[in-house]
Amino acid sequence: MSKIVTVVLVCAMVSLRFAALAHASSASEPDQVIQWNGTLLQILQTPGAQPATVHPTRSMAIVHLAMYDAVNAIVGGHAPYLVLHAPRSASPEAAAAAAAHTTLLALFPRQRGVIDAKYADSLAQIGDGAHVRQGIRVGDEAANAILAARADDGSDAVPPAFVPASGPGEYQLTPPNFQQPVFTHWASVRPFALAAADQLRPPPPPAVTSAHYTTDFDEVASLGKIDSTTRTAEQTDIGRLWGAAPVQNVWNQIAATAAVAFDDSLEENARLFALLDTSLADGVIALYDAKYTYRRWRPVTAVRAADDDGNPNTTGDPNWTPLAVTALDPSYVGAHAEISQSAATTLRDFFGTDRLDFSLTNPNVPGVVRSFQSFAEAADEAAASRIYAGQHFRYDEDAGQALGDAVADFVVGELLRPVGHGRI
Repeated sequence: MSKIVTVVLVCAMVSLRFAALAHASSASEPDQVIQWNGTLLQILQTPGAQPATVHPTRSMAIVHLAMYDAVNAIVGGHAPYLVLHAPRSASPEAAAAAAAHTTLLALFPRQRGVIDAKYADSLAQIGDGAHVRQGIRVGDEAANAILAARADDGSDAVPPAFVPASGPGEYQLTPPNFQQPVFTHWASVRPFALAAADQLRPPPPPAVTSAHYTTDFDEVASLGKIDSTTRTAEQTDIGRLWGAAPVQNVWNQIAATAAVAFDDSLEENARLFALLDTSLADGVIALYDAKYTYRRWRPVTAVRAADDDGNPNTTGDPNWTPLAVTALDPSYVGAHAEISQSAATTLRDFFGTDRLDFSLTNPNVPGVVRSFQSFAEAADEAAASRIYAGQHFRYDEDAGQALGDAVADFVVGELLRPVGHGRI
């Protein structure tokens, strides 16, 4: 039977709150995985905490894989990410807290005050004793193992400068500031689960002279314009809300809300977030592989240059401006679509159902509340939001969702699987 719980998720840009925890079956604090996920998201939303050339999904995967390996080494039941041995008597709660604490300090050393304060809070909840000390040792070992494994993964490379090519469809630097695109190196980062960044590479986008392109061009030219007369008020709200917070953070909050609604155990939550954030991290590596392989132009470039694109069925507008400032990377595939679909598919596969009632709000977009009855419904809206915001063509979003589906299915199918004899 599906478990359907109505919850409210607050997706703030600066402060994160889990507003639905009162719906949990227990009146106690959320477990250590959920608590530390909240701390992680708080840090990620602190200006300057995350290096600008390191994608946040890498940090999310490292923290949650460390917590998973620490907890799983004690309780067993599933394959490890990295093999780790631990005594049964160790505290899983202490192991999770220590793993998060150690990874976060390594990833965000300037946030030591916040991280150490949360660790003290966790230990006050957990208590002390030999089992706690054992758990701390296990957590530290798990954290150091994943940090060592990712030390040479290519994430610290200097992003190469992007040199635009000429011609219809080619990505160009975008207004208003015509800045260099971001994460030009990210397709070279070693994935966590995929064999390579191009393992699931989508096919090319439609030709600029094709009927498919023309249809999608007309849609975003009409709906995505800042002063559009065809975009509804609801579509404008959707475009604004989904652009108001990093989309990977939103899905981690949705996952935390779902975990509480489904009354997951500590070990279940450790595995949930490890699968989720590994899917997101590898999906981002894969989407940047596609972006810089195909180098497709953004709508703002396409509409302004349409009179010279070789397609007689597109009409140019040199003053066309999107609802939202264009993101700094090529258009194909869409990141919101890929990340959201990867998350929704992971959550559906993990919980065995797509069904959950929840709502999204953001204090930075006052008065807007979006309600959903499933993970898929939210993912579809996240994808469509980028068309309404003038950021993407529909073919970007369709390809992004297909890629997100494929990445999540691979990760869930191959990683952290049940084992027959408890522990490895």
